[in-house]
Amino acid sequence: MLRREKNINETVNLRNIKLTIEYDGSRYQGWTRLGKEESNNTISNKILEVLRKMTDETQIELNCGCRTEVGVHAYAQIANFKTASDMKVSDMKHYLNRYLPMDIAIIDVREVSERFHAQLNAISKTYVYRMTIDDVPSVFDRKYTYHCFKSPDKHLMQQAAVLLTGTHDFRNFSSVKKSKSTVRKLYDIDIYGAGQEMQILIHADDFLHNMARLIIGTLLDIGFGTRSKEDIEDIFEGIQTPSSPCDPKGLYLQEITYK
Repeated sequence: MLRREKNINETVNLRNIKLTIEYDGSRYQGWTRLGKEESNNTISNKILEVLRKMTDETQIELNCGCRTEVGVHAYAQIANFKTASDMKVSDMKHYLNRYLPMDIAIIDVREVSERFHAQLNAISKTYVYRMTIDDVPSVFDRKYTYHCFKSPDKHLMQQAAVLLTGTHDFRNFSSVKKSKSTVRKLYDIDIYGAGQEMQILIHADDFLHNMARLIIGTLLDIGFGTRSKEDIEDIFEGIQTPSSPCDPKGLYLQEITYK
């Protein structure tokens, strides 16, 4: 095991460890916060604090498959880190879950090939948005679903979703400031459910900052009749702006797929 003062990047035999993580994002500033808004109260920082104690290595880097935003949850975030520790992966899992806050859980730990990178090797990502519909918000679901007092028109939302699918420049459906490319391929938007529950599932090759929330917010406004499906094309062209981002408490990173 490396001594605390050693750098993890020194020439040693490093193991590449893949984590599957479930978390409640309610009280965190997203997966990570960079630049002027840098914060220690992030999912990644909480995990790194425990990893450094577990391995006795100070220079660990934690790569994630998808940087979730403030208040967004995850059913299966993927991350990886490299370490010289010889600890068994089963012991790593137990150690992490023992010392992490109870709203962050490591549901799987495994050793993977040296070339695996949680972000660079991802080929698609899926978010799901959960909504409840009733005249009285549920006491028990209020923190983890978006509440609607009336049901949005699912048929109108599905028509608008068709205009969003495919390969497009999603710059206007994001709050991105710098990016090599803002072109993304949106494979599918599935809107399902009836009665008191509805869900929106969005599957894309990748997401720009706030892209999922802005798309969902716009679809909901179309469903509630405050804007038309034709606005989608105008937003792509920069003639109009998207609706406000949806409430993050109903949004979950559901899956990241790899080759």
